[in-house]
Amino acid sequence: METLKRWMRDWKYPTSLLCIYGFFSTVKPLEPFLIPFLTGPDKNLTIEQVTNQIFPVWTYSYLAVLVPVFLLTDWLRYKPVVVFQCLVLFSTTAMLLWCNGVPEMQAMQFTYGVVTSCDVAYFTYLYSMVELKHYLKATSYCRTAQLLGYTVGSVLGQILVSFELMSYNNILVFTLVLTGIALIGSILLPMPKTSMFFHNMRRARGETDGEGHVGTEEDLQSNGQKDGVEMDGAKRQQQKPEVSAECDNTSAKSSKTGGCCDVLRRLWRDFLQCFSSRTLLIWSVWWALATCGYNQTVNYVQSLWEYVEPSSNFTVYNGGVEALSNLFGAAAAYGIGFSSADWSRYGEVALGALSALEGGALFAMVFSANIWVCYCGYIIFKSLYMLLITIAMFQIAAGLNLERYALVFGANTFCALVLQTIITSVVVDSAGLGVDIVTQFTVYGAYFSIIALIFFLSGLYTTICRKPEMETPRENPEETFKAEDDAQIIIGTKF
Repeated sequence: METLKRWMRDWKYPTSLLCIYGFFSTVKPLEPFLIPFLTGPDKNLTIEQVTNQIFPVWTYSYLAVLVPVFLLTDWLRYKPVVVFQCLVLFSTTAMLLWCNGVPEMQAMQFTYGVVTSCDVAYFTYLYSMVELKHYLKATSYCRTAQLLGYTVGSVLGQILVSFELMSYNNILVFTLVLTGIALIGSILLPMPKTSMFFHNMRRARGETDGEGHVGTEEDLQSNGQKDGVEMDGAKRQQQKPEVSAECDNTSAKSSKTGGCCDVLRRLWRDFLQCFSSRTLLIWSVWWALATCGYNQTVNYVQSLWEYVEPSSNFTVYNGGVEALSNLFGAAAAYGIGFSSADWSRYGEVALGALSALEGGALFAMVFSANIWVCYCGYIIFKSLYMLLITIAMFQIAAGLNLERYALVFGANTFCALVLQTIITSVVVDSAGLGVDIVTQFTVYGAYFSIIALIFFLSGLYTTICRKPEMETPRENPEETFKAEDDAQIIIGTKF
C-alpha cells in the first residue's frame, strides 16, 4: 500500500493517466471514412452539403472559442478542461451516431471545434504536474500515446471496413466505449496546484534559472550543478540564442500573478517583445501560413478522394493511407534530428523549396484523376509538412521559457485559424463562392506555391545579403524530437 501511495505521488502517475487519456481519446476508427459515412445510406447527405455547408462550421467554431478556452484553461488549472474536452468528444460522437440532417451535423461540427480548441490543456496540464527534470520523458510518452492512438485508429478502421467486420454505426458505438475509458482516465487525474499565468507560483526548489528559462536535467549536470540551482550567467548567455535573450529579458517580476488585467498586460508585453525578433517572426509567419493550408487540405482531402473514386464502387483505403502518412511524417520529423544543416541560415530556402514540393503534390492529386496518385500525393504532402513544422517549431522554441513558449504557439495557432476562416468563408462556404472540390485543391496548390516563392526569395536574400540573426547550436535528436512533441496538437483532422 505504501508503494502505491509513493507511486501516486511520483511524476509517473499523472503521466500514465494522461497517456491513457491521450491514447483512447485519439483512437477514432471512423475518422478516415467520415465522407463515405456521411454521403452513404446512413446519413444520405450530398458531397456538396458536407463540403460547403457542414465542414466549414468546424473552422468557425474553432476560431470563436480558441482564445476564451486558452484563458479559461489556465484559470481553471487544466484538469477541468481535460474532463470537459472528453465529455464534449463523447457528445460529438453521439451526435454523429444518432443525428441526421445538415443542421444536426453542423451542430456536431461546432462541438468538435470546441474539442479541438481544448487540446491546449493536454500538454499544459503535464507541464504543471511534472518536475522539469522529467519534462522530456513525460512529454515524449504522452505524445507517443497520441500518435499511437491515431495510428491504431486508422489501421483498426481500415481492417473493420475492408473485411466488413462492423458497420459504420457499430464503429461509432465502439468509439463511444473508447471515449468512456478516456473519460475515466481524465477524472482520475490529480488536480494541479499551479498554472502558467493565473496561478503562477514558483516552487520552492527552484525550477528555472534566473531568467525564467527552463533548463533540462542534462543542462544542469553538464555545468556541474544540482537540480534547481541557478546557472552561471555568462555561461548561460553563451548557450542561449539571441532570440532567447530578446524574449526572456522581462520574465515574471513576481512569483504570483495578480488579477486578470495584470495577466493580459503581461501577455501583451511578452507578445510584443517576442515577435520583435526577425528570426522568430519569419518562422512564425511560415508556421501560421503552412498550418492554415495543411488544415484545409487534411479537412477536405476525403472529399477529393470521394470525387476521384466514389466509395460506392471502390474499396477505400483511407485508413491505411492515414496510418502510412503518420508513420512517414514521424520518421521524417525524427530523421531531421540527424541533420547538421544550419537552419538559421538556410532554413528559409528549405522552407521555400519543400513548400514548392507540397504544392506540386497537391497539383498532382488534383490533375491526375487517379486515386492511387491522390493517396501517394497526400502521403508526400503530410510527410513534408511534418518535417518542416518540426524544424520551424524547434527554431521558435529554442530558448523560450515555458510561458512564452505557450504564448507564441498560441498566437501562431490563432493566426492560422484566422487565415483558415478567411479561405473557408470565401472559397469553401456555400455562402461565399462555394467552389467544387477540384477548384478548392487547385487553390490550395497555388497557395503553397505562393508560400514557396515568398520564402525562397527571402531565403536567398538572407543567405546572400545578410548575416543570420542567430546561430542555432547543434541539437541532438532527442532535443529535436522534444520540439516536435511539443507541437500540439493543434494539428488535427476532422472527426
